[in-house]
Amino acid sequence: MWMLPGQNQSWVTEFILLGFSSDPTSNGILFVVFLLLYLSSVLGNGLIITLVCLDSHLHTPMYFFLSILSLLDMGYVTTTIPQMLVHLLAASKTISFVHCWLQMYVFCALGVTEAIFFVVMAYDRYVAICYPLHYTVILTWDLCMRLAGGTWTCGFFLSLIHTSFTMSLPYCGPNTINHYFCEGPSVRTLACMDTHVIEMVDMVISFFVLLAPISLIVASYTRIALAILKIKSTQGRCKAFSTCASHLTVVTFFYAPATYIYMRPNSRYSPEHDKLTSFFYNVFTALLNPVVYSLRNNDIKVAFLKVMRHGRVA
Repeated sequence: MWMLPGQNQSWVTEFILLGFSSDPTSNGILFVVFLLLYLSSVLGNGLIITLVCLDSHLHTPMYFFLSILSLLDMGYVTTTIPQMLVHLLAASKTISFVHCWLQMYVFCALGVTEAIFFVVMAYDRYVAICYPLHYTVILTWDLCMRLAGGTWTCGFFLSLIHTSFTMSLPYCGPNTINHYFCEGPSVRTLACMDTHVIEMVDMVISFFVLLAPISLIVASYTRIALAILKIKSTQGRCKAFSTCASHLTVVTFFYAPATYIYMRPNSRYSPEHDKLTSFFYNVFTALLNPVVYSLRNNDIKVAFLKVMRHGRVA
């Protein structure tokens, strides 16, 4: 920490991340477990991106959006897990103020982008099921690119507001964060002032980022469910339900813990619960996405088998 000239108040220049454990033996075990989870997540999502790029049969809006989701998940876990792995083995668990700010911003930006992007994927399913004959006419590649670019722009802009408010607070006392990375609510509890106003700003942002997208997704799937029930073919209904089930599973596992973290006041802050909850929607969801989409998707399986047999995809 450093002192402002002519003042007796010190200001934090670095933070200490406590992580999950201080026991060396436990840290060694956690390192192996988290490393395997991280590698599995990166390889799984990387495989989906590779298959979508190589197989011309997957060059559709649905798989274009799926590859972007995989890219978001890869960035999501890479923002937090590598540093946590280093801290599990290193004696020092510090992170500079600037690096903490950057990690918070990138993590939040990718998270907000993903939250909004789930709405785009729900819209894709809505058009595919409710307007199958006009699917390629409605979802043109130009529109797909605009939707993808718009979600990234919104994500990085809204997260800048959240991060700027949080990191502009005065941090003059304790600098120990009971977390494995610099997540906004955890860092904010160390501020040397009343954070009520900042919490209200976060609640407003969280409403647009979490509750509004959830409402749009529910509305989309309500229309989708009604459309599916009108399909006379049992096989057609099952295929439609299967496609939607994959998306709904991933959406549920992402939004539920994220809403808990960002939509409750600091007075209900629980470090241990928050660490587990954050780990769930940060790592587990990124690991779950490729598993859910690949196991329930025949096109992905076929593309994978082509690569395994021939080393390339036609």
